[in-house]
Amino acid sequence: MIDKEQSMSGSERNAANQNGQPVIVGLDIGTTKIAAIAGRKNEFGKLEILGFGKANSVGVQNGMVLNIDQTTKAIQQAMENCLASNPNLEINEVYVGIAGHHVKSLQTRGDIVRHSNEDEISQSEIDRLIKDQYKTYVPASDQIIDVIPQEFTVDNFQNISNPIGYSGVKIGANFHIITGDRNAIRNISRSVDRAGLKIRDLMLQPLASAAAVMCEQDLEAGVAIVDIGGGTTDLAVFYEGILKQTAVIPFGGENITKDIKEGLGVLKTQAEKMKIQYGSALADEAQANAFISIPGLRGMPSKEISVKNLAGIIQDRMREILEFVSYNLKQVGLDTRTLNGGIVLTGGGSQLKHLIQLTEYVTGLNARIGYPNEHLTTGHIDELSKPIYATCIGLILKGYNVYENSQNRLHSDPVFVVDTPGQSGVIIESEKDISSTPVPPIHKKKNLKDFMDSIKHGLIDLFKEEEDKSL
Repeated sequence: MIDKEQSMSGSERNAANQNGQPVIVGLDIGTTKIAAIAGRKNEFGKLEILGFGKANSVGVQNGMVLNIDQTTKAIQQAMENCLASNPNLEINEVYVGIAGHHVKSLQTRGDIVRHSNEDEISQSEIDRLIKDQYKTYVPASDQIIDVIPQEFTVDNFQNISNPIGYSGVKIGANFHIITGDRNAIRNISRSVDRAGLKIRDLMLQPLASAAAVMCEQDLEAGVAIVDIGGGTTDLAVFYEGILKQTAVIPFGGENITKDIKEGLGVLKTQAEKMKIQYGSALADEAQANAFISIPGLRGMPSKEISVKNLAGIIQDRMREILEFVSYNLKQVGLDTRTLNGGIVLTGGGSQLKHLIQLTEYVTGLNARIGYPNEHLTTGHIDELSKPIYATCIGLILKGYNVYENSQNRLHSDPVFVVDTPGQSGVIIESEKDISSTPVPPIHKKKNLKDFMDSIKHGLIDLFKEEEDKSL
């Protein structure tokens, strides 16, 4: 059996002494901002925010860490602000989001022939099937971040969400494999490490955002989560409880700001302010006779900017982003007839005026803004309910998923550990215990916990092992 104290980190043990629940910290390293949020679940399963800090992001471009020293200082500033908001916090470890245009995905298929077709399928066989997918060929500069199973098959039985309890000769599954650039991931690890923190786990940012803004009905109906960040727009598509597609679109709010700067001949700071205060994603909704007065530089006359021209620039770029979204939906055969949950917009860029209308026009799907407040307790500061913090909230939820799974194993029968590439100490029930407790083959709808469980962890340990070998 695993000792309860051993299953928790040092900072979790200190915090858990207060109400039995650990304090978990999500760290979102974005192109425009770095945010750190510390949260703890209450007795009703809602997140109580205990600390919050942010800082301007320096050294990150298009979601990738390019300057480790600058990024380290920005992380330290965000953590100092978080600790200043609650001096009683002790933060040593964080859950970190990963994004950037280097992140890619592919679909694969895997099958294994069972040794005994009369015995019921066990968890160990499913893990062996997943383990085989880490042998999938990817370019030498890339690394498999995650292998997420989709539909399983057992002989002639199709579209099985959980094959444990079935019997058959062959078990197979479709897999969604996410890859990323090795150096990009290492740069994140080094930046956080130099800031005096330990990465408890890495998680793909669109999946973290999806966990924060989705509900059970979204998973069942089918939904596309579009997270519009500063450097990239992240996409995660779900249908019938299964992750069907992930994509990173190499455009975000920074591109819109740059377009405004170049198109209207203003400074970047002026372009950003105009975008936030007067920007609209629909030129037809902007007032034709409204103008913004921009002070002239060094004694030069002021400049009058048309609000309609500003909206036209924003609309062109946002339309391009949404056309990428439509393209990715068509790639996996999902359109207006299948995604009944429509599109959920989140991230800082989702706060543009009239973006919902433009999204519905371009994609043909219903759209809404995704707020992370469904998982938060009442009484938190209003700023944390904004879509820009969805990734941070999702990272905390992922941390609790890992913690609660480890706690569940403490009260189960004896277990053994299987080392899997890309995973660290995957814990599997013993086959003896599984065979003594038959599980009937029941079709079960996937819920949010199943989705979080499907996202494996231990990626950061894999990279540390590789770095150790190179020394």
